[in-house]
Amino acid sequence: MIHIFDIDNTLIKKTSTWYFLREALGKKIIGVSQIRCLPLAWIRYKIGFPRENFIEDAVKYFAGIEESIVDQTALACFECRIKQNIYADAAKLIYNALEQGEKVIFATSSFRSIIRPIEQFFGIEGSLASMLEFRDGKTTGKTIGRNIFGERKKTAAEDWLEKNGFHPRDVCFYSDSYTDIPLLEICGKPFAVNPDWILEREAKKQHWEILRFRKTLGK
Repeated sequence: MIHIFDIDNTLIKKTSTWYFLREALGKKIIGVSQIRCLPLAWIRYKIGFPRENFIEDAVKYFAGIEESIVDQTALACFECRIKQNIYADAAKLIYNALEQGEKVIFATSSFRSIIRPIEQFFGIEGSLASMLEFRDGKTTGKTIGRNIFGERKKTAAEDWLEKNGFHPRDVCFYSDSYTDIPLLEICGKPFAVNPDWILEREAKKQHWEILRFRKTLGK
């Protein structure tokens, strides 16, 4: 059995990118002008009309940041913001799975630089995530390949499962978002965690189990 967890609003309260941007703004690594496109993208996502390339469109404003600074900020973000906002029930599921010798990975549209400290916290590796492109030690303002979002997350997961000898029926997939319905539909055990209204409607229709996580490690 393999357990695949989305991260934002599933493993953690709110989103990992939101925490990272707050940390980066606080350290003056980025300015408000660099995130001016994000509110509109967020609104489109919440009402059910996300742009598949919104991540690629956003990262072009972040060119020129040193990779070491990105990694340092991600680690500080985890220690100060993300760790305390990990859902306790999600952490328990992960620890129980690992204790039973089962595989656990994350599948997220967030960037690998941001989620690496979360992997290290749980002692797992090999997760699926979007990738920032670096050249000469600095961000280029581009991604490596396409972002891991929506239908592309499903494709990335299918490729990973085939490569690692797993079948979709052996997968427990946990997600909060309607954008992950394509992947939820192919997994043996789909779980809607704190689902948005679109996913909750679909979960009830498909008779998927709905989980409500509230308590975090910081409470």
